[in-house]
Amino acid sequence: MATSGPTETTGATQQVAKERQITLARALNSLLWAVGIPVAMVLGAFLAKVTWTWLGVGVMVVVGFLVPALVGSFWNRAGAATLATVAVAALGIGVPHVLHETYAKQYGDKVDALVVDTANYGNSVRGKDRYVCRVVDTSGKVQDLTQLENCHGQFERRQHIVLYKDPHGFFAPWAEATDGRGFDPIGVPVAIGLFVATFGTVLYGGLRRR
Repeated sequence: MATSGPTETTGATQQVAKERQITLARALNSLLWAVGIPVAMVLGAFLAKVTWTWLGVGVMVVVGFLVPALVGSFWNRAGAATLATVAVAALGIGVPHVLHETYAKQYGDKVDALVVDTANYGNSVRGKDRYVCRVVDTSGKVQDLTQLENCHGQFERRQHIVLYKDPHGFFAPWAEATDGRGFDPIGVPVAIGLFVATFGTVLYGGLRRR
């Protein structure tokens, strides 16, 4: 009686090897997307804070729309897509502030300054206040700082503060009431957590794609 045992074994072995290749390729592809998406959002936030503002905003918008399309529609993982979209959106909103503060305080040149005037421009339509602090540093340069430079109405007229100026001119000065180069104990861990959450949910969606 004829037997096809060796042929069947060879075919099964080839099938297993093919499945392993597919699994490995899917894992690598998922890993690249999981790393690339939060990195692209951070890069967009960096560009938005420096000279290329609209380019950075454009990158952030593209990433924000890419996540639900990729994870939700293409990979068909609705739950992971929802979590990843929320995480990457929160990352885009929170990381510019943390990135600015961390960079300025770690690498910026410390300059003493004096608050010469403060103002609060209320917006009755949006219901938000816009604070402005006019400061003069030891070189005699006068500049107006907003919430983007850490002026939230916490400074008073004639108060001595510290400005951290970017030696390369990428970022605007960062204002602090005292001299301290420590990390934000809340902002930095939150930003890292959002980065990890984005990475994890995208990776999960890619590995479990249907």
